[in-house]
Amino acid sequence: MTSPVATNDLSALPTLSTELHDINEEQLNHFATAAETMIAQAIDVPALQNLRVQFTGKKSALTGWSKQLGKLDSSDKKTYGGWLHGVRSRIQEALSAQQQQLEADALSAKLESERIDITLPARGGQKGHLHPVTMTAQRMQQFFVQAGFNVATGPEVESDYYNFEALNIPAHHPARAMHDTFYFDAHYLLRTHTSPVQIRTMEKKAPPIRIICPGRVYRNDSDQTHSPMFHQLEGLMVTESSTFAELKGLISEFLEAFFGKQLTVRFRPSFFPFTEPSAEVDILDDNGKWLEVMGCGMVHPQVLTNCDIDADKYTGFAFGMGIERFAMLYYGIDDLRLFFQNDVRFLKQFS
Repeated sequence: MTSPVATNDLSALPTLSTELHDINEEQLNHFATAAETMIAQAIDVPALQNLRVQFTGKKSALTGWSKQLGKLDSSDKKTYGGWLHGVRSRIQEALSAQQQQLEADALSAKLESERIDITLPARGGQKGHLHPVTMTAQRMQQFFVQAGFNVATGPEVESDYYNFEALNIPAHHPARAMHDTFYFDAHYLLRTHTSPVQIRTMEKKAPPIRIICPGRVYRNDSDQTHSPMFHQLEGLMVTESSTFAELKGLISEFLEAFFGKQLTVRFRPSFFPFTEPSAEVDILDDNGKWLEVMGCGMVHPQVLTNCDIDADKYTGFAFGMGIERFAMLYYGIDDLRLFFQNDVRFLKQFS
């Protein structure tokens, strides 16, 4: 391999006269060849730039010879002009080629220095996981799907009819005050429960009907145990022989499957406009305290009639529960707001 020469040392060039008329074509070709050799030996871009200045700059021999062309007669001017043009072209091509080579070498060296050994062990990473409310909803849905229920969904922006009227809650009914509804206008609102999905399903599908309706609902309430937006899972079954005893058996089996242990379950008489009879469902906790977990009841005949279902032929039962409520009980959380604050320290406990 030829050793690089110092970029400011032009001793390797043949010594030529400074007078153009004393130089012949062969000498100029030797000069160009020597210049090409020196350019090819430049070790980096700054060195190459230095050579560019010395070979083609204002004080270079080539520029000095070119300035003398004007003093020659027309015949010599053409001859010497052609020789000098050839020399200049060779030097420019050599400079350009070496510039590209040096840049390519620099890029290769940079890539080599940044190369990553993919066989090395990776840094420890954190995997994402489902939100505890989502995991709770999936756990609840899994039971009812296995029990033969289908999942039904509907719009979150509802009409007053589907959210209240069709569910036997007319405008003057006091139960409306319990919902603290977000209204858009006199006719549209953010649904306060997923019961409108039940109405829409009964309008479109003839019995038998077995559905659960999970989804977001909205009420104007916010504290340690309430949120303006939360999640519900409601269920509906309409057949020719649905009974309250069947409802009690289904709910008791669900609660024990969800919490993974035998429970003492109590059905306490209550009132809902859309079910008759109605009940609140309580479970006995480990401290001997009753905890309310959900509501249920037999579908009110008027609700069936509103959906053009023969209330003399068909009966049904419905139930509803808050998903966050079950998540709090299952995971032992005492503040509902923790679910929506996006604190990674809290959420990563459920991975």
